[in-house]
Amino acid sequence: MAGPLSPDPLRMAIVAAARRWIGTPYRHQAARRGVGCDCLGLVAGVWADVYGAMPDYDRSYSADWAESAGAGEPLLGACKARCSAVFVGDEQAGDLLVFRWSPHVAAKHLAIMAGPAMMIHARERHAVCETALTGWWQRRLAAVFAFPFHGDFSAAR
Repeated sequence: MAGPLSPDPLRMAIVAAARRWIGTPYRHQAARRGVGCDCLGLVAGVWADVYGAMPDYDRSYSADWAESAGAGEPLLGACKARCSAVFVGDEQAGDLLVFRWSPHVAAKHLAIMAGPAMMIHARERHAVCETALTGWWQRRLAAVFAFPFHGDFSAAR
């Protein structure tokens, strides 16, 4: 998209782009709409749809990388480097949701807030779907980020 986007049109563009990925099969390390993606590939693909270019990221991660000792928080770090932090509880449509499966492991799952208590995400053995942000998911929400409110992709790296 050309030119800067204000928050509301950007949020609408993010949700619309994410909804176009619904039905894409789960494929570890992939990021191709209609062909396959994982949760990171979905977010990278939506980023590319909205900003016009795919963000740089390491696609060589293993499925169990977050359970490995000393993994740190690479997913949270990447989100912090590209997006603005939002207080958990203040998330809005178009925000990036980051989850951790338990308190002592790195965050390793991403979703895009689609609307009140709804999210769009890719998960193993399922196609990309829009689903309820239930209590189970809310208890695992580690962080929330807003996509950058501008159209210049290079400044968002």
